[in-house]
Order: sequence, then C-alpha cells, then structure tokens
Amino acid sequence: MKVFIQVPCLNEEATLPAVLTSIPTHIDGVDQIEILIIDDGSTDRTVEVAQAHGVTHFVRHTRNMGLARSFRDGVDYALSHGADIVVNTDGDNQYPQDRIGDLVKPIIAGEADIVIADRQTQTIAHFSPFKKLMQRVGSQVVNRAASTELPDAASGFRAYSRASLLRLNVLTQFSYCMETIIQAGNKRLRIASVAVVTNAKTRESRLFKNAGHHMVKSASAIMRSYLMFNPYVIFATLAAVFGVLAVIPFGRFLIFWVASGQTSGHVQSLIFGSIMSVAALLSLALGVISDLLRTNRILLEEQLERTKEMQYRR
Repeated sequence: MKVFIQVPCLNEEATLPAVLTSIPTHIDGVDQIEILIIDDGSTDRTVEVAQAHGVTHFVRHTRNMGLARSFRDGVDYALSHGADIVVNTDGDNQYPQDRIGDLVKPIIAGEADIVIADRQTQTIAHFSPFKKLMQRVGSQVVNRAASTELPDAASGFRAYSRASLLRLNVLTQFSYCMETIIQAGNKRLRIASVAVVTNAKTRESRLFKNAGHHMVKSASAIMRSYLMFNPYVIFATLAAVFGVLAVIPFGRFLIFWVASGQTSGHVQSLIFGSIMSVAALLSLALGVISDLLRTNRILLEEQLERTKEMQYRR
C-alpha cells in the first residue's frame, strides 16, 4: 500500500518546514509514504526548502496555474508512480498533518472511497460570522447537489483512493473541492468525514480575492457540476415556469372572450402567451438535447476510465 501526500505550494518557504516535519512517517496498513510538492509558480525558495527536508517528488509549474490544475497534475504524477491513496493537504500549514492516518484509515479498511476532513468551521476563531454562514450554506448546497451529508464540503484536507481518482475528472479552473464531491456523489462513490481541529492561521487565502469572489466562483463550479449530471431538472423546471406563464395570459384572454364576446384589446395576452409557449417548448427541447449529451458524456467517461487504468497500470 503506497500513499502519496501531495502539497500544493505557492511561495510557502516560511510555512513548508512545519508541514513537512508534521507529516507522519508511519501509518498502520501503509507500506510506503511519499511526499509530493506541487510548485505552482513559486518565486521564493519553496523547492529548495522541500529538497532540504528530503522531498524527492516534484511537479513544477513555470507560472501560477491555480489550485484545481495543481491538484490534477499532482494526482497524475501520484498515480503514474503507483499511488494507492492520494492525500491532499496545504502548504500554509492550515491542516493538522498528524491526522493523515485518520483520513486514510477508512479507505484502507474498505469503508470509503473518499475521506474529507471536517474543519468544524463554526469553531474556527478567525472565521467571521458571515464566512461561517457561507461555509454552512455552501456545504448544504453541495450536499443537495451530490446527495451527500458532509459537514464541510469546502475542506481541501482529504484522501482519495486510486479507484475513485480513476473515475473523477477535474474540469474547473478554480477549486476542485466542490466539483469532485458532486461528481463522486452522483457516481455513487462512498464519502466519509473525519472531524479535525485546524492549526492557527498563518496567512490570508490566495485562492480568492474576497468573500464575494469566492462565492461567485464556488456557485459557478457547483452549478456547472450539477448540470453535468442533472440537466433535465433545470430545463424541466424552466419549461414548467414558462408553461405556467403561458397558461395565465391565455386564460385571461379566454375569460374576457367568454365574458364579453370580444377579443379586441386583449391581443397582448395572446402575444405574451405565445412567447412563453415557445420558451417552454425550447426549454423542453434543450432538456432532451442536454440529456442526450449527458448520456454521451457518461460513455466517454467510461472510456476515459479504462484509458486511465491502462495508463497508470502498475
């Protein structure tokens, strides 16, 4: 059993030593532990610091590519080097690396495909009340989209089995956290949660500019991922709304027609109703097309999974 612990880094020379020294050197049921540094365009001594601490596995970006790309490239490297489990932590020492053993334990036992650390955000002192609320709401939205019951969907401290990584595909350019949960939930992968206590804050987040930016990006990633698996829900809802908006003016026109026997002066109802009817029909048509595309995507993903199995064959 080989575990790769990947650490995405962007100018983390100050905090990286604390991360590397706190990573466990032994985990029950694990034969080999490897540390992988993903240097996402650092301009400081991040790589040199890692090498000084004995790290030999590196993925290097010549410029900043973002967290999602770093995660994807790290997974590719780990799987190609025989990883059975990939653990993702962070270079800012936010997460308690000594709990990595607890993250991989359910996977080793065959009880889970993915394990996500619950940071217990309501207890984090440097989180504002608004941020705590948004974390809770965001997790609820993701759980609804993925049919899961995770207390902290945004946590980046998590472990993935080799089999789960072969089935997941990271498409977003922002953050993989929400997307992989929605994919995993809809693909019926088993996801577990382990409560942890985070370390003291070392710096501000570099993933987003402000809370508004984070909310917009997260909402976009969630919506896109949800549409991939349930497009008919969105378009069926739109068709129903437009259908109701078509029936109301048509009904108004008929009421005036029956009551007065005249149709003049109420043509606007017919026009509006006709527009809404067309919109409803277009929504239905788009729903059918999107569902066909969904079927085609499933077939392509099955082919991609088999391709990955051959590519990463040990």
